[in-house]
Amino acid sequence: MSLPAISIVTPSYNQGAFLESTIRSVIGQDYPNLEYIVVDGGSSDQSPEIVERYKSHFKFSCSERDGGHIPALNKGFGHATGDIMGWLNSDDTYFPWTLRTVASIMTAFPQIEWLTTLRPAYVDYHGFCINVEHRIPAFSREAFLDGCYITPVPADRTDMLGLYPTVQQESTFWRRSLWERAGGRLRTEFKLAADFDLWGRFYEHAELYGTLAPLAGFRFQFAQKTSAWQDYAQDAHRSLVEVRARAGWKGNDFRRRAIRYRLDEIPKLRKYVIAKCAYHGTVVVRRNPGRPEASWDLQPRSFFRPV
Repeated sequence: MSLPAISIVTPSYNQGAFLESTIRSVIGQDYPNLEYIVVDGGSSDQSPEIVERYKSHFKFSCSERDGGHIPALNKGFGHATGDIMGWLNSDDTYFPWTLRTVASIMTAFPQIEWLTTLRPAYVDYHGFCINVEHRIPAFSREAFLDGCYITPVPADRTDMLGLYPTVQQESTFWRRSLWERAGGRLRTEFKLAADFDLWGRFYEHAELYGTLAPLAGFRFQFAQKTSAWQDYAQDAHRSLVEVRARAGWKGNDFRRRAIRYRLDEIPKLRKYVIAKCAYHGTVVVRRNPGRPEASWDLQPRSFFRPV
């Protein structure tokens, strides 16, 4: 089977403590059609030396001053030509199976324009896996517009639900054609939630599919910007307001009340509430995993509460 070209961008600035581990998690995939791009923002630590050491593995790399995280990503994606795209920040990590899993699924199902995990993983400062999230049953554009994937919910936002974790950026991959239809760049207006803003623009063109396979680990470390989760949520909400306006979103008041007051837990109302309020998504699962004929399958999934 011919494997599609995958472009991965890693932006970095003074992340020398983690950068080499991140790079090795990408090149260690031994993926034969990888286009890896590393953009260092002129770090003052050991990062430039690390970039130089691995330079032969990169399609493009640089170590020079730039406008920050989002401009660095846009610069990197400007050099990308792969059929499938994604980015891995310089303190996060891929798993050994990540790129082949993504390539296999997206080759099997051309209708999948973007893909992420339903099992986000988290690693600690030293790279030990400390948790794999189990609260995401599937993804849905309607749930996205309802604010289900903004956690924590911004203060004083009664129009948000915050049911599920955010779409894990480092585990999300998309086709170049979708990237181009969504504008072909990350917006600098959203310094913390540029990923969330991109997901909103993707959702204007295609549904997001989820796989049960963990694809990447988000590293907890004291210096990261996204440690300010409430600030991220506020930034994401600003983007969602724009997406809702473009979509003409009205919301479902009954669903919001049902979730807030847990009406689905009342036995006499449960069946009615689920039928009226459930979201609908599609999950990628492995069929016959213990046999040589193992293959991917798509399963529709209706969901309401986290599982």
